[in-house]
Amino acid sequence: MFTLNCSGRMLVVDKPLVMGIINVTPDSFFSGSRVSADTALIQAERMLQDGAGILDIGGQSTRPGSERVPAEEEISRVVPAIEAILRAYPGTIISIDTYYAKVAEAAVKAGASIVNDISSGDMDAEMIPTVAQLKVPYIAMHMKGTPDNMQQDPVYEDVTREVLDYLIKKMETCRAAGINDIILDPGIGFGKTDAHNFELIRDLKVLTELGKPVLLGVSRKGLISRTAGTNAAGALNGTSVLNTIGLMNGAMILRVHDVKEAVEAVKLVEAVKGS
Repeated sequence: MFTLNCSGRMLVVDKPLVMGIINVTPDSFFSGSRVSADTALIQAERMLQDGAGILDIGGQSTRPGSERVPAEEEISRVVPAIEAILRAYPGTIISIDTYYAKVAEAAVKAGASIVNDISSGDMDAEMIPTVAQLKVPYIAMHMKGTPDNMQQDPVYEDVTREVLDYLIKKMETCRAAGINDIILDPGIGFGKTDAHNFELIRDLKVLTELGKPVLLGVSRKGLISRTAGTNAAGALNGTSVLNTIGLMNGAMILRVHDVKEAVEAVKLVEAVKGS
């Protein structure tokens, strides 16, 4: 069991949580997840009804080859969506998906209570100190390179060991800065081949030994499409399969586009485990 202090609200993670993805951006890799600030509320309502414990709001795509959106534009996308959701559903736990410290600060001031950073502070040196000042949980993810170049022939001697070592160092950096609640994400699809991704999913229990909640984000990603011979629109079944394997291997948060199916996976895996 884990507890996360989300801006004074205690989130108890005594069973796996589902995090629903809301992309307030026109160019997310999965077109079905793209919304505007106006339609984000509709998607949030559906996800909360389906059992999402966290809503993850992002204002720019980080798919392979994507170009950076300035922090000011990202703020203009995510803040209205956060405010609208919290007006309609007060108390909702919202994470902000950003690698900009300025965006994290603006989003938390608007009501977000978790920061989800694909770069673990590597793309903005102010991120970790800012999160420490904001006193919110921090999702630290492993990524080799940056979104614009991360899939250009990524090479590892031992991907599990290198990801583990990286996250251990980030935990130490976060603790030294004063961040108390840390969530770890192996970064499936971020600077890794399909073989690397599958190895990390197989070895997920290694990350759980660090004593922090582990987040798994495989939803409709390319490794599913390429392996199963489909596309992002047809990758729901494959997502459920990998989520199930991840849950059996200790994942405590599933970051997904399809909340209902992920919640069902959690219920069934918990039943199999006898929880």
